[in-house]
Amino acid sequence: MLKSMTGFGRAEVTKGETTIIAEIKSLNGKQFEVNLKISPQLKPYEFDIRNLLQQSLQRGTIDASISVRQNGATRPVIINTDLAKYYYRGIVTLAEELNIPQEDMLNVLMKLPEVVTPATDQLSPEDWKEVQEVVKTAIADLDAHRMDEGAVMEADLALRIDNISSFSEKVKTLDPLRKDRIRTRLETLVADHVGKENVDANRLEQELIFYLEKLDISEELVRLENHLRYFRELLKESDPSKGKKLNFVLQEIGREINTTGSKANDAGIQQWVVGMKDELEKAKEQVLNVL
Repeated sequence: MLKSMTGFGRAEVTKGETTIIAEIKSLNGKQFEVNLKISPQLKPYEFDIRNLLQQSLQRGTIDASISVRQNGATRPVIINTDLAKYYYRGIVTLAEELNIPQEDMLNVLMKLPEVVTPATDQLSPEDWKEVQEVVKTAIADLDAHRMDEGAVMEADLALRIDNISSFSEKVKTLDPLRKDRIRTRLETLVADHVGKENVDANRLEQELIFYLEKLDISEELVRLENHLRYFRELLKESDPSKGKKLNFVLQEIGREINTTGSKANDAGIQQWVVGMKDELEKAKEQVLNVL
């Protein structure tokens, strides 16, 4: 079971004249990083909100917006009377100097900056509990998206690993033929240079065995299959947070593929090695998005 790092969740609840909205978007990231936008009433609870997001989402780059809105006429506001009086005195003085009528002065004052501002009283414990539930609902929505995308990623990764395993079997089939060609080529070169009648058969056999052992890729292919098997086992584990583990295993798979290619010294095998590298790169791109 895999879980993606990308997803989107939203939840909205209205009770009486209060509406609570939570929107959370997550993208892939090496660690947990959150960009949080909250209403002024929620500032005292910012640390709690961040903890809630981290415990639930674990890893990724998170953009979260949580707002508490008061609807209609019951929306609380604060009138800064001292500032309004200060504005009033200045406006009256200016109006008298310019001989401008002073009708509807109150309407003008109420529209000036900072005269009327929204109230930012702290939420009650009951309202905070409601905010927590809305955030949890948005997280659950996002988590469902992560699971859906994770299932698609798991199928794709399994395909890439199966392809690498299939290409590895092709290499195993070609390996004995490669060794025969290398042996024949070396025997021919030695005979051409020193003459077949001058060749010490025992010494030549020892040197051939030594050289072929240096080019042997059987251990690399065995280790490659072990890594592929372990990768499949990780995919089936119930823990959804295993992106880093999968990435480490892919690095080991890459080492065995690269060593096989460098030691093969065979055009036919190199073609399958290139195919394995291509599948490996596609798997690495997918794993970057795994939680």
